[in-house]
Amino acid sequence: MASESMASVPLTLPVLPLDDEVVLPGMVVPLDLSDTDVRAAVEAAQSAARPGAGKPRVLLVPRVDGTYAGTGVLGVVEQVGRLSDGDPGALIRGIGRVRIGAGTTGPGAALWVEGGTVEEILPDPLPGSVTELVKEYKALATSWLTKRGAWQVVDRVQQIDGVGALADNSGYSPFLTVEQKVALLETADPVARLKLATAQLREHLAEQDVAETIAKDVQEGVDKQQREFLLRRQLEAVRKELRDLNGEVEGDESDDYRARVEAADLPEKVREAALKEVEKLERSSDQSPEGSWIRTWLDTVLELPWNERTEDRYDIRGARAVLDAEHAGLDDVKERITEYLAVRKRRSDRGLGVVGGRRGGAVLALVGPPGVGKTSLGESVAHAMGREFVRVALGGVRDEAEIRGHRRTYVGALPGRIVRAVKEAGSMNPVVLLDEIDKVGSDFRGDPAAALLEVLDPAQNHTFRDHYLEVELDLSDVVFLATANVLEAIPEALLDRMELVRLDGYTEDEKVVIARDHLLPRQLERAGLESGEVVLEDAALRKLAGEYTREAGVRTLERSIARLLRKVAAQHELGDRELPFAVGPEDLRELIGRPHHVPESAQDPAERRTAVPGVATGLAVTGAGGDVLFVEASLADPETGAAGLTLTGQLGDVMKESAQIALSFLRSHGAELELPVTGLKDRGVHIHFPAGAVPKDGPSAGVTMTTALASLLSGRLVRTDVAMTGEVSLTGRVLPIGGVKQKLLAAHRAGITTVVIPKRNEADLDDVPAEILEKLEVHPVTDVRQVLEIALAPAAVPVGVAA
Repeated sequence: MASESMASVPLTLPVLPLDDEVVLPGMVVPLDLSDTDVRAAVEAAQSAARPGAGKPRVLLVPRVDGTYAGTGVLGVVEQVGRLSDGDPGALIRGIGRVRIGAGTTGPGAALWVEGGTVEEILPDPLPGSVTELVKEYKALATSWLTKRGAWQVVDRVQQIDGVGALADNSGYSPFLTVEQKVALLETADPVARLKLATAQLREHLAEQDVAETIAKDVQEGVDKQQREFLLRRQLEAVRKELRDLNGEVEGDESDDYRARVEAADLPEKVREAALKEVEKLERSSDQSPEGSWIRTWLDTVLELPWNERTEDRYDIRGARAVLDAEHAGLDDVKERITEYLAVRKRRSDRGLGVVGGRRGGAVLALVGPPGVGKTSLGESVAHAMGREFVRVALGGVRDEAEIRGHRRTYVGALPGRIVRAVKEAGSMNPVVLLDEIDKVGSDFRGDPAAALLEVLDPAQNHTFRDHYLEVELDLSDVVFLATANVLEAIPEALLDRMELVRLDGYTEDEKVVIARDHLLPRQLERAGLESGEVVLEDAALRKLAGEYTREAGVRTLERSIARLLRKVAAQHELGDRELPFAVGPEDLRELIGRPHHVPESAQDPAERRTAVPGVATGLAVTGAGGDVLFVEASLADPETGAAGLTLTGQLGDVMKESAQIALSFLRSHGAELELPVTGLKDRGVHIHFPAGAVPKDGPSAGVTMTTALASLLSGRLVRTDVAMTGEVSLTGRVLPIGGVKQKLLAAHRAGITTVVIPKRNEADLDDVPAEILEKLEVHPVTDVRQVLEIALAPAAVPVGVAA
């Protein structure tokens, strides 16, 4: 490490103070003699200099905020004369560091002090770390000087060999502050001083790199803006030339929007909002992103049919004829649409088209199993009314903004599906089908069903506000048809705003008519066949509907017809079938295989599911419509010790409770019903519902489970042609249930001839088609004892043996 030693002979020198400036050894600086302190120090040095003793010497001391540094530089006055601007000046060279001591007296007006020179002693040769430090400093200095183009100074720096001299050379650096230069001056150790100078230079180069990067980015941005500005001016010039060639009147984009808004037939409040946006567009620059948002919003507002309406078709009989021609059955919906048109006609005749700002729209909920024609019915309603039709698919929608739109501040914002539906229809009174409204979900993005509350409320939707438009949109003249498969999946508040119309499925006769008049012509065309080339007899269609398909709707029936026609077309192309060809019931097995659904009554008595005691036939409602449900019961051997009630078949809590109620009723009324129930407490009872992979719940299987247990205990079979439904109480009362129409249709499809229902559901028989009631023997009952009398066949074996 370098060492230092003070000179043995002290120096007495006049002080030349430097305000906000530092001179390091080795530097040559010009000083202005017009400064009083500088002139006094130079004159004092000149007067104290002895002839032949050398040039005058001064002590250059930095003075920061009136405070002198503890170390100065011995300076030699090389020359006194005139500076480049003509003022008197002196050229002074720094020689070495001097530690400042006490003040003393001397000639002239200058301040004199005593001091001692600081000598620098370095080991020879230099350690490797010092050599690497010297190389690093020279490399950094060369890099900085090269950027400034100071090539001559680069050579001078490379020629400096001394460690201290190399560090003191930093005094010429213009980027160093006075404090940094004072730190260099007061650092006596040359190695430490070089390290400090290297760190200062490295820090400055890093800051310079950052500054250059920022300047480059800014310059690139400015160049891009200038280029864009130039291109836009060129584009305007080209457009102007084109307008001149075509004879068009000059005008900018905002003028065009203003003219379009003023010419458009807009409501007053909408016009005011649009003109405010046009004013914003006029004030915004071409580069502003707000301009594109405003233009998109204005385009959307101008494309909406604010005052466009189609004239309703008030030919009530003609509208009913259109509905009858396009759909068989579905009388409830047809009557509701006919009523709506009749009321609209009478209101129009009396000038009551708008009452309280509201028009006469309608909100209907079409609820029913798949395939009954809910979606296609919407298009038929629009056709019958003479209105435009728009379908909005809501299945799987989870974002509330899909209904009410996005705020305009978001990138890619759009109006909601309701506004887009009105825009697509081109009128303010279309028929809008909200398909699969029960499949709407909710998550962290909001609840779309809650957003539909305002849309489907006749008391609110005349002032509907979309988040994107932020102006009132009148939806009170729109006919909304919402479709759903499961009524329970629709939120209660939303269901309260809609008029419920149930579509419970088709009878077998209606299916035959639909297949003959609608499905068969459509599938003939798709199969590339003429109308007379393949003829399906009504008996074949009836067998297709009854034995090959078992559904509430007609989708599977249409697939079966399509499969049959494809088979005939393929056989004709292969030369195995001549056309025309009439398909009878006997031809179905050859063409599409054996039937999949054979009624229980048509099976061999020994193969029927109710051929053993303990099996009863119930009726249930699923998402696919009504269905037949079998209940099986068995008793465990008393020796196994497995007492209690076991339930299987993926049953819900309500159905499990119904099973416990049925068992409790039989235990408490066993003697009255002549059933051997005394041994039930020692034997396990097992009730099973087949189709175990399908979840089941509800109270309507109570009488079915009671009948199955009574059959098991008595040994009497349950009649094959009997099906039942109803909730049972602990006293044996049969309580009302829901879905009677769907259950009776399912019983008819399954070949059941006798149905037992609760007495309090007798009013629901009015909704069942007359042709179904003619083929079914319906028994309304109030007590489970009546059910047992109807359902249980006479005992084939004594009761004691069965037990």
